[in-house]
Amino acid sequence: MPSDPQPESLSPPHGNQIVDTSVAQAARAYDYLLGGVDNFEVDREAIHQMYASAGGVDLARKRVRANRNFLGRAVRYLAGEAGVRQFLDLGTGIPNADNVHAVAQETAPDSRIVYVDHDPVVLAHAHTLRASTSEGRTSFIFGDIQDHQSILSQAAETLDFSQPVALVIVGVLHHFRDEQNPKVMVRRYLDAVSSGSYLVLEHIGRENDELTNLGEVTNGFPGTDFTLFPRTRAELAEFFEGTELVDPGLVFVDHWHPDGPLPEYETRHPCGVGRKP
Repeated sequence: MPSDPQPESLSPPHGNQIVDTSVAQAARAYDYLLGGVDNFEVDREAIHQMYASAGGVDLARKRVRANRNFLGRAVRYLAGEAGVRQFLDLGTGIPNADNVHAVAQETAPDSRIVYVDHDPVVLAHAHTLRASTSEGRTSFIFGDIQDHQSILSQAAETLDFSQPVALVIVGVLHHFRDEQNPKVMVRRYLDAVSSGSYLVLEHIGRENDELTNLGEVTNGFPGTDFTLFPRTRAELAEFFEGTELVDPGLVFVDHWHPDGPLPEYETRHPCGVGRKP
């Protein structure tokens, strides 16, 4: 049983959305690994059991932080060197200090960002995601990213799809099994954005026994509303079909445009940024 202190009370969700505390949920579990307080005992217990045979929670936290750092570097690159001013963040998660709009608008204050998530706890904190510079704009869509038509229709109220958009899908795709057709889902979003748009992906890898075991455990773990479905770099490459990968291509998250020395441990989370020609 984890010994972490009880988190602060969560803000009540908007409308009639109910926060289910009987099962672990992905956004809250991720928040726990990032050191947040918007999680419950069921989420913490699930994480400790999931990672008991996969290096432990401390290693899991390092990897999740490495993923988050990759997201920041990718957004900073896109808003800076690549000149992108529009971001569609699919599967946002519970807000942190380094959300996409904070990073993008620090580099380019006129950036526009749309966040999408279906978790009621994320909805409860949507006001944080709507913060923006006066030059830019942010908005939040409460919805399922698999419903691409509805998401794109609502996002068009903030974003101009005739201009390049960065599709950000980080920490999300490994929650989809192959039979849920995640590649088709990503393709539909890519088809909807203009030439010069970008795709940012990160995924839990299964290129060593440790994370293969993790996948086997979490796919069948009772008491959660999510699964983890690790994939290889070759499988992740299929999501980028039709794009041109930005150097250094598909690498583990710590190796994508590192801004410091590489850690002694290996994240084993492949990632990449692709440009739609």
